[in-house]
This record gives sequence, C-alpha cells and structure tokens, in this order.
Amino acid sequence: MVTNAASLGRSGVHDFILIRASAIVLACYTIFLVGFIACSSPLTYDAWHGLFSALPMKVFTVLALVAVLVHAWIGIWQVLTDYVKSVSLRGVLQFVFVVAAFSYLAAGILIVWGV
Repeated sequence: MVTNAASLGRSGVHDFILIRASAIVLACYTIFLVGFIACSSPLTYDAWHGLFSALPMKVFTVLALVAVLVHAWIGIWQVLTDYVKSVSLRGVLQFVFVVAAFSYLAAGILIVWGV
C-alpha cells in the first residue's frame, strides 16, 4: 500500500470527521454571533467589548479560528491533490498555505488574547 507523505497518515474517514466537526463548530459560532447581534438592540462598543472580553468567548473564538484553518487545510489539500499534478508545485503551494494559515492563527491569538 502506498501512502502519500502530504496526507500525514490521515485517512478519508479522518478527514471526513474533521471537516464535519469543524463545520459544527463554525455553525455554532455563527449562530451564536447572529443571535447576539439580533438580541442586542443597540449594539454598542461596550456590549461588543464585553462579549469578547469574557474568557469563554475568547476560547470559543480561538476554537472557531482553528476550525476554519482545519476546514480550509483539508479543502486546499484535496483541491491541490486533484488539480495540481506537478509534485513540486503542489508542495510549494501547500507550504505557502501552511505558512499563511499559521500566520493567521498567530495573528488571531494575539488579537483575541490582546497580547
């Protein structure tokens, strides 16, 4: 059996579960934010700041950010595997995406936690 080094030992079932789990996290986050916006009649800076200064919201936001990145990584990996036949070009594109994803994660953590 041949394994692809880019898959990092994942299987299709593993990817399926990760995609579904990340989609559930993102759906819950979106529903919560839409509900908060709908229920906050005058949406002021103080209400928004109060929401995002709470520890559970910070954790939920970072979890949603990680879910976006996991969802995007699996999608990009599948698209690149299907449509970019040059192994070296695919490797470069995957590397660029991973660097961008980790940059987004670092920026998101710095923004959410205010470090």
